[in-house]
Amino acid sequence: MENVKGHIVDVVRREIFDGELVIKDGKIAEVKRCALPESEKPWPYVMPGFVDAHVHIESSMMVPHKFARIAVSHGTIGVIADPHEIGNVLGINGIDYMIRSGKEARFNFLFGAPSCVPAVGGDIETSGAVIDAKDTEALMAREDIGFLGEMMNYPGVLNGDKEVMAKIDAALRHGKPVDGHAPGLTGRQRDKYAGAGITTDHECSTLDEGRSCINAGMKVIIREGSAAKDYQLLSPLIKESPNMVMFCTDDCHPDDFVRGHINLIVRRALADGYDLWDVLQAASVNAQKHYNQNWGLLQVGDPATFITVDRITPHFRVEMTVIRAEEAFNYNSSLLSRHDSDEHILDFDFPNNFVAVPITEKDIDIDLKPGDTVHVIHASDGSLLTDHDEVELTGNPLFDSRYPWTEVQKIVVYNRYVPGAKPVVGLVRGFDIKEGAIAGSVAHDCHNIVAVGSSDEFIVKAINRIVEMHGGQVVVSPEEMLDIPLPIAGLMAPMGGYEIAFRTLCIQEKVRDIGCKMKSPFITMAFMCLPVIPDIKITDRHLLNTKTFNVVY
Repeated sequence: MENVKGHIVDVVRREIFDGELVIKDGKIAEVKRCALPESEKPWPYVMPGFVDAHVHIESSMMVPHKFARIAVSHGTIGVIADPHEIGNVLGINGIDYMIRSGKEARFNFLFGAPSCVPAVGGDIETSGAVIDAKDTEALMAREDIGFLGEMMNYPGVLNGDKEVMAKIDAALRHGKPVDGHAPGLTGRQRDKYAGAGITTDHECSTLDEGRSCINAGMKVIIREGSAAKDYQLLSPLIKESPNMVMFCTDDCHPDDFVRGHINLIVRRALADGYDLWDVLQAASVNAQKHYNQNWGLLQVGDPATFITVDRITPHFRVEMTVIRAEEAFNYNSSLLSRHDSDEHILDFDFPNNFVAVPITEKDIDIDLKPGDTVHVIHASDGSLLTDHDEVELTGNPLFDSRYPWTEVQKIVVYNRYVPGAKPVVGLVRGFDIKEGAIAGSVAHDCHNIVAVGSSDEFIVKAINRIVEMHGGQVVVSPEEMLDIPLPIAGLMAPMGGYEIAFRTLCIQEKVRDIGCKMKSPFITMAFMCLPVIPDIKITDRHLLNTKTFNVVY
């Protein structure tokens, strides 16, 4: 690549100057300060690219090398990727698949070893694989594994669980960071969790929680994903503790991802008046330093990885993304669309773990009568947390409860790893499906089949379509059925990002047609199954109080 001239944005020294990057052998050989010649077109601002400090690529439904093609168009040059989702389906083979796919892209992937496969042990839920402490030891010794993924089993940390602590110890002995996941922990419990060697958390949802995390020595990763959005409450930390904050999307749906990535958080922070250097510190620098990576910060000797933007304001546009001295995206060319149509050998490799068989309406029948006490999960759009109501029935809550018509509906979780397993049926409100059902094989974190609907007939149709496709997402209405097949682990599709996003939009439009107005209904439904986030969730085995880990039934 030729040398690059422009307004150099030096985040390390916190200054902007006119100059030229001298590029040799893929690295920055010299950073010259020089006057810029007159030009008909304004000179660009040259700055470090953005880093997503915590993401599950599987949530984009794209394989890594196709995820990268969308990411670079938003100025993202690297991601800290926890392959937790595919790990729960396929174990170490799934992790290796993600790494192989990532190597096909000119991009920076740092993959970690999932710490909780399954997310919760024992009789709580069924996963497709187990990664134990012995496996974790072997993974931590690998050069292509950079960290231990989010430690969701915070009760195990607080109680000194032998298996949990052995995984953390393996990472620390190999000099690799340990990511956290501990919603709601403050005070002494937060200090004990951090004291185990855990150094980040992306689950803080209040400012007090974020401050408690930082006071315990942990970095806060401010999340702005498709379902969980914490920027508004946590953004004061950018000014208070710029060295202790990073940005992430965590779970980003494809239709959101094609619109923007970390660049959207940067724009919002600048619009809110936060200092440019503090924002870029959080968006570009902190993740590289925390995870011991040198992906490029415009310093002599760094890889020639950077982005150019048209202005340094909240309305900036990414014009070019360069990865190791090669152009990965150019706003003025068709490079992205050309690459997005390329075929890759991995696209024809569909690893999966799916043996579920079709069900009938009888399989999801529940006996409800007056006088029974039932628990109704309350799902909220834009939040991973759930409330719940404990109700003594005067009738059937599906038809004549104290709630408005259609508000209380069945939610079904069906084990996809054991043929002939019995579905678990619960009650949920918040989806407001008037006539139809939705279902998917993306159900955090074990990724069994989950469905919500207005009637047993629609729910069974939706579930059986998922079974037929060996994974995917589907919406059923009285008139039609729309779906996206996800044959790669039941999580990802062998398609380009824009095609996946288009199909997602079509499905979500149909979901709105059947009454559900949630922005991200499939992600919200998927998190109804995650037993490490309060306060009541449903798995393929139980309805569970996730605050006490007591089984409701």
